[in-house]
Amino acid sequence: MEAWIRDLPKAELHIHIEGSLEPELMFAIAQRNQIFLPYPSAAAVREAYQFSDLQSFLDIYYAAAGVLLHEQDFYDMTWAYLERCAAQNVRHTEIFFDPQTHTDRGVPFATVMNGIHHALVDGKQLGVSAQLICCFLRHLSADSAMATLEQALPFQDWLVGVGLDSSEMEHPPAKFQAVFERARAEGFLTVAHAGEEGPPDYIWQAVELLKVARIDHGVRCLEDPKLVAYLAERQIPLTVCPLSNVKLCVFDDMAKHNLKQLIEAGLCVTVNSDDPAYFGGYLAENFQSLRDHLALTTAEIHQLSRNGFQAAFLPSETKEALLHEVDRFMETVDSAIN
Repeated sequence: MEAWIRDLPKAELHIHIEGSLEPELMFAIAQRNQIFLPYPSAAAVREAYQFSDLQSFLDIYYAAAGVLLHEQDFYDMTWAYLERCAAQNVRHTEIFFDPQTHTDRGVPFATVMNGIHHALVDGKQLGVSAQLICCFLRHLSADSAMATLEQALPFQDWLVGVGLDSSEMEHPPAKFQAVFERARAEGFLTVAHAGEEGPPDYIWQAVELLKVARIDHGVRCLEDPKLVAYLAERQIPLTVCPLSNVKLCVFDDMAKHNLKQLIEAGLCVTVNSDDPAYFGGYLAENFQSLRDHLALTTAEIHQLSRNGFQAAFLPSETKEALLHEVDRFMETVDSAIN
């Protein structure tokens, strides 16, 4: 990895904290909680990460989350991710978590929240600011999502928004319109996964029915020129996850990824890692892979980094300070290259 990509100030807006659980930590937590894992080693777990589509990944993802039972487990997982952020100069991150994955196993909502939140507070000492987004699992019912929203309300001061994730196919955003209307009425910002495996119509539903501030993934928008024009005019950010898209067979390989076309269409594209423990890389690895396979210029990488901060749920003065940090850094890179 080129050192300047690692050291470039970055923001991450699409990271599932459960998807950052590395096999070594998974085994350590399982042993602590006396939970049996059907793999002999961390290496064997990694060998199982051969996915044919989103669902094949989710089957393993939900099983691995079963080791998480106590506040310390959620703290340790979150802290490990924040350490990765610090090592790659991720200055700000907006983290998804899936409470239903845990509450459906009998883990209290408060246990999940307390563990993650306390790690985020301690993460400030690493120089990483963080915000938390509570996601609803779209393969479950809208009633279950509404119940989860009710559970989240006492912790609203610790949350910046709500999102929608999990199996996209046959679970359109419209299914959760009432839940998102309630969430917005309570003061939450909204985001939603759409247009990864699902059609462009799911993106339309997310922006028109769920009133989202960002589209998570959104790579299939190019199939609908009217949608592209709409997204470009309003600069609705797309939180694109390149290594994830390749690992889940959305694209055959990185050279065929459409991120460069998204940029050329005038869209506000951001780069993110999604579920980095499963997909072979954190944020810097995603940037590096794009540079290697799509021949991104330093100017394009500069813009992608700026887009991450522009699209973040941060006060304008904080954004300006971080954008200035990016620009100053890139001045030194340009000088070194030229």
